Amino acid sequence: MNLRTLLKRFVKSLFLILVLPVYAVYRLLSLAGNADGTFQSFSQAFSLIPGKTGIYLRASFYRLACQGTSDEISVGFLTVLSHRNTTISKGVYIGPQCNIGMCSIGENTLIGSGVHVLSGSRQHDFADTGRPIQEQGGHYEKIRIGEDCWLGNGAIVMADIADHCILASGSVLVKHEGVEGAILAGNPARQVRNRFGDDEQLPKDEI
Repeated sequence: MNLRTLLKRFVKSLFLILVLPVYAVYRLLSLAGNADGTFQSFSQAFSLIPGKTGIYLRASFYRLACQGTSDEISVGFLTVLSHRNTTISKGVYIGPQCNIGMCSIGENTLIGSGVHVLSGSRQHDFADTGRPIQEQGGHYEKIRIGEDCWLGNGAIVMADIADHCILASGSVLVKHEGVEGAILAGNPARQVRNRFGDDEQLPKDEI
């Protein structure tokens, strides 16, 4: 193990120690009230810390607060997680100004700035026209984003993404067939190419 790795581990351990008292307060407040609401408040507070300091503090907090989350992650400035039932794997990069709903993110996935990951596409029921939409509830689901994916700036995600996929900037993903290596673009997003060379399966006007 080289000196750089040892130093990095020391720094992470130091930030973890710094976060522990804050995490203890978070746990107490979670037990006393709305656990997800408390988590959102702490996520918002941590999102305001700039620079490397913020990145290390957020990684330490999410490692403790989100089960199965690695501390080897980078979560950008002003990025907020809205559900504690979120799992972020090793090597994940999340850019600034993102809103991450209930999801699991696979190893080594890159998420650009301003990306919104919703907790599914059915968060708000609206069938009853006699009641305000905000009173009708909805269904939240945990979205799976595979490993080694790249989500471009400003993308909106409402469905699972298979491993090794790319979602183009500004695209809106409402449905995906789970094909590995798919390059998806548009609103709604459709597969336009495949990283593994399966383009012959696509119509010519989609390539």
